[in-house]
This record gives sequence, structure tokens and C-alpha cells, in this order.
Amino acid sequence: MTNLPSDLEKALDDAAATPRLLVASDFDGTLAPIVDDPAKARPLARAAAALVALAELPSTDVALVSGRALAVLREYSGMPASVHLVGSHGAEFDTGFAHDVDDALLATITAELETIAEGRPGVTVETKPASVAVHVRNASAEDGAAALDEARAVGEAAGTEITSGKAVLEFAVISTDKGEAVDILREQTTATAVTFFGDDVTDEKAFRRMRTADVGVKVGSGETLARHRVSSPDDVAAALEHLLRRRRDR
Repeated sequence: MTNLPSDLEKALDDAAATPRLLVASDFDGTLAPIVDDPAKARPLARAAAALVALAELPSTDVALVSGRALAVLREYSGMPASVHLVGSHGAEFDTGFAHDVDDALLATITAELETIAEGRPGVTVETKPASVAVHVRNASAEDGAAALDEARAVGEAAGTEITSGKAVLEFAVISTDKGEAVDILREQTTATAVTFFGDDVTDEKAFRRMRTADVGVKVGSGETLARHRVSSPDDVAAALEHLLRRRRDR
């Protein structure tokens, strides 16, 4: 059984007692372990079960906030309609786009990035409804660095919103981020406290929006604005189960 840090347990206990709770989480590297093939990412069964159970409790809302396209997030997470889904780093809500999308600009940037990826094994381009991403996780260090440098130059010249992640650069044709997404969800659900779990640099914008009653949990190593840290998705599952028990008992 995973032993959570005592300060995190106390923070989760306090959050569980709030009148209206929002439980939000990133997907890859947080609910789902990182895998070489992004198409094979799936949430840990324990974590998924805890989230679904939390969503069924009174005055409790649950949301996944991911860089994945909304349709992909829906498929890979397997979450029911009771769980809110937010894709493309906050651009896509399950109720529609947060902002208008410049389709022509997106198509132009995508074509340029695909040219950059050509001839560089392991460099892939992922298109989304409001953005396009260049992944280099499976590329050589030399090819990956060169591809990201060239891609960044393209994105900057086009005036896109650039987001850096683990072995990935994403270029959005609308301005949004996970912090804004958390703010919108907080307002929509009238949450009096928010818990947010995330592992990537893109999650730092959500941690930045955490308030006094909120609980931000960084997964893994690296600098963070979150007040709490766990090591792995297994720990996230344990934290969600702890939160579920306390929320049920309040």
C-alpha cells in the first residue's frame, strides 16, 4: 500500500471537507503512465475507478485537463459523461471551443512542421483541432533538438501560442492554457476548493492558479509551484482513493 506524505494527506482531508469540491487532473504521466507509443496510454484502473466514484458523490465535480485533443482524451481515458473533459490544454471543453480557431493558420503551420519531421526518424507531428504538436520522445538527441529548434522558429514567426512539454512543443492558434481551464471549471462548478494533479511543465500554469484552500500535486521530479509532490501515477491513484474515502465520510 502506498504511503502518502503526511502533509499531503492533511491537505486532502481539508479539501474533502469543503462544501463544493473540484477534483482535476492531467492525463499522461499522471493518471496514465508515460509510454513510448502515445496511442497506448491508458489510466491506471485504480485511479480511474476513484475518479468515477468521486464524480458520483454529492457536491463533487471531476475533470481531466489534458494536452490531448478532446476526442482522443475521451477515447483513451474511457471516462463516463459524469467526468468533465478538457482537451488541447484548455482550448476544447466538452461544451465546445473556448475561443475561435484560425483553421487556415493551423493548416499552414502543420504543413511546415511535417516538412521539418521528414527524414528524422522518431520525430512525429500530431494535429489537433486547435493546435499542432511536434513530438521527439522517440527520436535521437540530435534529430530531436534540431527538429524542436526549427519548429519553434516556425511557431514564433507565425505568432502561435507555444507550449513546451516533455520532448514536445505544441503550437496553438488560440491563446489558452491549463490555468485558464481550471479557472473556468472553478467558476462553472462553483467549487470552494480544487485539487489538481499534474506532471508536466504545462501543468505549472494550473498550479499557479491554486488558492489557499486548493491542493496542487506535482507528479515526479522537477521544479514546481505545487505545494505537494508524489513520485508516480501509482501515488496519484493512492491520493485519489484517500480523497474518495474522506469525501464519503464527511
